[in-house]
Amino acid sequence: MKKTELLKFAAIALLSTGLIAGCASETQPAPATETEQAGPSAAAKNAIYSAKLKLARAQKLGYEWRDTAKIIKEAEKAAAAGDNDKAIALANKAAKQSDDAIAQYHSETKRFNERFGTVSGTGSMMTSAGEYTVVRGDNLWDISGKDSIYGNPYQWPLIYKANADQIKDADLIYPGQVFEIPNASASEIDAAIQHAKTRGAWSIGVVEESDKQYLAQ
Repeated sequence: MKKTELLKFAAIALLSTGLIAGCASETQPAPATETEQAGPSAAAKNAIYSAKLKLARAQKLGYEWRDTAKIIKEAEKAAAAGDNDKAIALANKAAKQSDDAIAQYHSETKRFNERFGTVSGTGSMMTSAGEYTVVRGDNLWDISGKDSIYGNPYQWPLIYKANADQIKDADLIYPGQVFEIPNASASEIDAAIQHAKTRGAWSIGVVEESDKQYLAQ
């Protein structure tokens, strides 16, 4: 074989080797980055689980905050998408809301018992009855929160229900109206507080559907 032919074959061999190596390097999969490994981390799962437990306790007491469950769902979506830092932050926010709600329940229960006591033999806490005359600037929330009434603004639905004959819209009352401040059992108080916290959006001059459902209870 001539020298020129040997050189030609050697060049072809080197070229083929380079092409093969090039193809091999191009088909090698790149290692997955942390962001590409979508899914909840163990820390995110634990944070969401803890938030759900605390929410269940607040719900059992009837003191669930309106947006806590929604925040937990957002945390689950973030975890599923692999955004675990966001998921943990949202779960912790929801857990704190439930902690605050539970603390509020115990604080209000203690204050209620210190003020009114517990009715023996029934297991029900009773509030004092009376009347209240509306003045300019009043609303049911503020009236219920007065120390001379219930000392808890969330109990305003009790006044609304007892005076439904003269309160058409819970958000619209008038100076000079005289409202009965009713006695209430523990179950009635719990139902009123639950409605106040989960009532939803409202508009002046409109009777909300949730208010109608509460009155029908």
